[in-house]
Amino acid sequence: MADERRGRYEVLDPTDEASPLEKKLAGALPDLHGKVVGFLDISKPKGDIFLKRLEELLTQRYRVAEVIHRRKPTYTRPAPEDLREEMARRCDVIIEALAD
Repeated sequence: MADERRGRYEVLDPTDEASPLEKKLAGALPDLHGKVVGFLDISKPKGDIFLKRLEELLTQRYRVAEVIHRRKPTYTRPAPEDLREEMARRCDVIIEALAD
């Protein structure tokens, strides 16, 4: 994830990696208050239901500033590069959802 206010982060794609590369994880945020949360629906059935409920909880309990929803074209392929870049640019944290 890229965030010009705090430095640069790399969005990782967990699919189709021939040999895993060692990557350093981004540090945890101290809290979600006032943050922009991105939801990436991977296009599995009922993912939208799960994310709607999660949005309600995050908004009520943790007072996130904004939730951005995006959906992959298909769960069988990685998210398009432009989608990953947009989310990395706009979001403080991204949650990728899988449901059935």
